[in-house]
Amino acid sequence: MEMPSMGSCLLWPLIFQVIHLSLSSSLPIGNETDRLSLLAFKDQIEADPLGTLSSWNDSSHFCEWSGVTCGRRHQRVVELDLNSCKLVGSLSPHIGNLSFLRILNLNNNSFSHTIPQEIGRLFRLQKLLLRNNTFTGEIPVNISRCSNLLHLYLGGNELTGGLPGELGSLSKMQWFVFEINNLVGEIPISFGNLSSVEAIFGGANNLRGGIPKNFGQLKRLKNLVFNINNLSGTIPPSIYNLSSLTTLSLSSNQLHGSLPSDLGLTLPNLETLGLHTNHFSGLIPASLFNASNITVIDLSSNKFTGKVPDLGHMPKLRRLVIQTNDLGNNEDDDLGFLYPLANNTNLQVLGINDNNLGGALPEKISNFSIKLIHMTFGRNQIRGIIPTDIGNLVNLQTLGLEMNQLTGTIPSSIGKLRNLRVLSLRSNKISGSIPSSLGNCTSLINLELHANNLNGSIPSSLENCQNLLSLLLSRNNLSGPIPKELMRISSLSRLSGEIPRTLGSCVSLEYLYLADNSFHGSIPESLSSLRALQVLYLSRNNLTGKIPKSLGEFKLLIILDLSFNDLEGEVPVQGVFANASGFSVLGNEELCGGIPQLNLSRCTSKKSKQLTSSTRLKFIIAIPCGFVGIILLLLLFFFLREKKSRPASGSPWESTFQRVAYEDLLQATNGFSAANLIGSGSFGSVYKGILKTDGAAVATVAVKVFNLLREGASKSFMAECAALVNIRHRNLVKVLTACSGFDFQGNDFKALVYEFMVNGSLEEWLHPVRISDEAHRRRDLSLLQRLNIAIDVASALDYLHNHCQIAVVHCDLKPSNVLLDGDLTAHVGDFGLARLLTQASHQPGLDQTSSIGLKGTIGYAAPEYGMGSEVSTFGDVYSYGILLLEMFTGKRPTDTMFKDEMNLHNFAKMASPNRVTEILDPALVREAEETSADHASTSSARNHNGTEKIMECLVLIIKVGVACAVESPRERIDISNVATELYRIRKILIGTGRHGRLTS
Repeated sequence: MEMPSMGSCLLWPLIFQVIHLSLSSSLPIGNETDRLSLLAFKDQIEADPLGTLSSWNDSSHFCEWSGVTCGRRHQRVVELDLNSCKLVGSLSPHIGNLSFLRILNLNNNSFSHTIPQEIGRLFRLQKLLLRNNTFTGEIPVNISRCSNLLHLYLGGNELTGGLPGELGSLSKMQWFVFEINNLVGEIPISFGNLSSVEAIFGGANNLRGGIPKNFGQLKRLKNLVFNINNLSGTIPPSIYNLSSLTTLSLSSNQLHGSLPSDLGLTLPNLETLGLHTNHFSGLIPASLFNASNITVIDLSSNKFTGKVPDLGHMPKLRRLVIQTNDLGNNEDDDLGFLYPLANNTNLQVLGINDNNLGGALPEKISNFSIKLIHMTFGRNQIRGIIPTDIGNLVNLQTLGLEMNQLTGTIPSSIGKLRNLRVLSLRSNKISGSIPSSLGNCTSLINLELHANNLNGSIPSSLENCQNLLSLLLSRNNLSGPIPKELMRISSLSRLSGEIPRTLGSCVSLEYLYLADNSFHGSIPESLSSLRALQVLYLSRNNLTGKIPKSLGEFKLLIILDLSFNDLEGEVPVQGVFANASGFSVLGNEELCGGIPQLNLSRCTSKKSKQLTSSTRLKFIIAIPCGFVGIILLLLLFFFLREKKSRPASGSPWESTFQRVAYEDLLQATNGFSAANLIGSGSFGSVYKGILKTDGAAVATVAVKVFNLLREGASKSFMAECAALVNIRHRNLVKVLTACSGFDFQGNDFKALVYEFMVNGSLEEWLHPVRISDEAHRRRDLSLLQRLNIAIDVASALDYLHNHCQIAVVHCDLKPSNVLLDGDLTAHVGDFGLARLLTQASHQPGLDQTSSIGLKGTIGYAAPEYGMGSEVSTFGDVYSYGILLLEMFTGKRPTDTMFKDEMNLHNFAKMASPNRVTEILDPALVREAEETSADHASTSSARNHNGTEKIMECLVLIIKVGVACAVESPRERIDISNVATELYRIRKILIGTGRHGRLTS
């Protein structure tokens, strides 16, 4: 080969330069690609309030731009860190051209739209941090190509769809965070292959199914968090063998089973155990003491039983919450576990309320950690006295001892608790006077002392509690006036005590409970200035004088109880006095006049009233039958009044719900526009809205605006508030806030704000209106979906009937009041007709009657209601039975085919068990036929058996509906048994291969 001459060698540099210029003019390469990619990224930014990207406009090299880090060798972008820069926009697909990128940190911004698939081209990427933005769409499957990924943070976005199983191939990944999104489906089994993973955070999604059993092979796993999902089944035993585990948080799911007795031995490094709001049962493992590093134990809202073990040998324990279980046996040694806790110097939260714990309250609790801020022992069977040195717990903010059997007095040392915000001692047997030292608790918001044996006067020192919102003192033996100093507290919205003349200065007062005391004197005319008053209880006192006519002028007053006093004179007839069901004056023998329903004597002139004693005696003797009749009538009215549900004086609804302004709701719903209207009912309309704070979206909500021109709307609002104040269940629609006030024209305005349910009501799914709409034609619910919804509703009713402090009867259960979230989980809503039942009236006798009339909706209301019977839990069971039959037959109870003696119940009963297929919803018939066809294509005996079990399940479901909707209330099955039976049916159905909650 001939060597080039020296002259030709001199041409090579020129040739290379020409080639370089040619390539650079046609295709950017190297760091020019990075520069263009960054500029493309910047072009997608809509707002940059901090000016972070302002340096990206000058002529300096991009490696000097803010947030950009380049490698020393190649000057290529290796890190893009724009964490917490308040950027608004979308993520450009050109990000995939930064081929040397190792870290992409966009946490805590406002990026929206989808995550581009092009991220999968970043094969060097080690950290992808997109947490706390508003990304939508599904998680890109292509992320699985980033084989060097160590940290993947996707939490705090609005991602939908399922978890890509392909991500299980990321064998180097250490931290996987996808919490607080809208992800659905099951946890992929492939995630058990993440052999290097140390943390999986998947809480606050809509995931279903079980926890994969192969998670037990993740030997490096330290944090496993799937709280607030719909996971079911048991915790795989292999999880308990992960000795590296420090956090196990599976709260707010539907998990069940018991905890292994050696839990503390197999998980010695455990720091957080969060299993609250599930269905766990059995004993709390005594071996937990071996996990000496544990800081949080939250097992509340489960079904744990037995004694609470010794948990005092945990020096780092900060939170121990075991409330709302079945712990204890009302025995003297039930509180023995409290004594060792006195040695814990870090305890901050101790919640043992709502159990069956007995025994005396130990004096030892006064020696608990001074770091303790929350201590609740309420609703147990605890006896004894409040420790005299309770004031040692100087940082305590909440002290709940309500609804026990405590005696003795309120110790004066309680005044040392200057940080105390909530003190609840209601419904005990505490006596003595209210200590004036309570005035030192200047942070108090709620003070609940009602239903005790307190005496003496109300200390004026309480005026120092300027933040006090609720002062409840009724059902004691207090005497004397409410100190005028209390009237200076501008925030006070609920009072209990005697009626002071200065009360008229509290012009925003809405609820006033003064019942069941020994107060005397007249009702002051100064009350006429309380135009916002809605509820006033003055019953069972020694009040005298006349009823102020001004009470009849209150437009917002809907409940007034003046019964069993010594009032005299004429009963007004306007305002609340025009509605016999809105007020009571029973037991005031000197009253006259009023509306005819009261059957009071006609008022006479002053002259005719001046009768001598002998004349009056002769008059009474002359009509003994009439006198007896009046007594009987009073007793009847008293009996009926006691059966009416009313807001509990111990827990007004405002103490639970923070209110929102009319202006906020007006803005949220775009002026209550027709475009935002999503439904209407008897007492109002429901609008979709976006609640905002400081201009930023907070949540999508449903706003129920009550039509106060409609008779009964105000009572419906109050009934719904009263019913919802103390109930919390995953299958009840969640109330976020409320509004009670005036609109911009000065008209009364009331609204409730609910969690928005994206899938609307069950009514829309069973009976879609827009048949031509493609989306609606495909909204057929599968068999399993319907069964899951039926179980959800049964669980909600079981909770309302059997697990609330006061039983709640819904009174209007129907498909339009069952709402479905994104995972088709059912939530019972609309408590506008709900009633609260006392223990005595939990399941009233069938001979009890009421003049209130039909409760509920025609077709769903129990037949005994039409004959005047009182509401009962039996009535809800009937409505549920009709609902269940409608879900699986597809026929409304008001269908034109039901005439004469034929109704939905009889229609289903005649077909069961041999002709069930003839009455099923056609969509279910099609599903059964498709299943049968699939099974016919295989010779598998197992599949054939599965088809038979599907039909067996359908027959059993119809039988449950028929059993619920029988005409005789006494023959209906209890809702708890309904839920148990449906769970059993679902277990049979799932055994056929139909797993999980389907959403398509």
